[in-house]
Amino acid sequence: MRFLHTADWQLGMTRHFLDADAQARFTDARLDAITRLGAVAREREAEFVVVCGDVFEDNRLAPAVIARSLDRIAAIGRPVYLLPGNHDPLDASSIYTSEVFARHRPENVVVLAEPGVHEVLPGVEILAAPWFSKHPTGDPLTEAAAAAPAPADGVVRIAVGHGGTLPVGAQDQRLIDVTALSDRIAAGSLRYVALGDRHSVTEVAPGIWYSGAPEVTNFDHKETASGSVLVVDVEGDGPPRVEPVRVGTWAFAAREFPLSADRDVTAAIDALSALPDKDRTVVKVGFAGTVGLGEKTRLDAELEALRARFASLEIWERKTDLAVLPGEAELESLELTGPASDAAQELLGVARSGGERAADASGALALLYRLTRQEVGA
Repeated sequence: MRFLHTADWQLGMTRHFLDADAQARFTDARLDAITRLGAVAREREAEFVVVCGDVFEDNRLAPAVIARSLDRIAAIGRPVYLLPGNHDPLDASSIYTSEVFARHRPENVVVLAEPGVHEVLPGVEILAAPWFSKHPTGDPLTEAAAAAPAPADGVVRIAVGHGGTLPVGAQDQRLIDVTALSDRIAAGSLRYVALGDRHSVTEVAPGIWYSGAPEVTNFDHKETASGSVLVVDVEGDGPPRVEPVRVGTWAFAAREFPLSADRDVTAAIDALSALPDKDRTVVKVGFAGTVGLGEKTRLDAELEALRARFASLEIWERKTDLAVLPGEAELESLELTGPASDAAQELLGVARSGGERAADASGALALLYRLTRQEVGA
């Protein structure tokens, strides 16, 4: 028996760092991931798909987002089981009980609205643990597993849940008890545990997996191996075979560069320029070190040119500590006289002091340098 395990589609997600054009492409990409997921289901002859929570970004979405999403799910052509998660719980305002969902819901969509055991095929069951609020007092999956009767002989039971997992030796009733689930796998009452919430593909324990999000949602220093769906094969009495298959197309890249000379600026710009698929790549970049006025001016110009190519490029403020200190030759090249020269010398002193105003003084010197260069070029 083969099925697809996915989660955290978060359809309708927005990102503050994307402009209107990039946001529209990002929205479409999340829908396109469903289409590619459907192609995987058909090519691999999967019998059904489980979506382990956070199908939608929020319960308050425009009707068009819901309708378009359901159209993509309909095209999968396989039964698709949707589990409400913390982003889209089955509360009073739930998407799953809305008029627009009922109107556009395709025949192949099953909402796992009740905790407990659901038959999906003869001899195959899902143990579902939907969320009914954003902040439950206990973990729905731990509670559902404890309450469920043992499966009949020969029945394959798959647990479908959402949420964080309990670290070994820790105690928190709001987190999934991996040890208890592992014991049920060892006893044969569960064959596989499909989880959502963590956006990176992760094997928590044998037979217990997070699928990650099918399209990237965060930067690669926080989220790894996202953009995939898991193809799960359950055969005989052996452990399930799990294969991640890529369906995402976007990337969020976080990069840091030390700078101390013009060659470092070149290396940083070359590294950013080498990133592929720029129109589908979001970059945040941090710089640390000390550069001269000319190097800073060149860096700013190169970054501005790259911004036009990437979906988004912004400075990673928390990782940026870049001092701009002109050399004597650079100051002399400005050919300042009188009060302007005195002001530049004062700014240089503040910049070199390393005090609270050093960064502002460095920025003022860099601006002065750029303006002077423009005048010279004119």
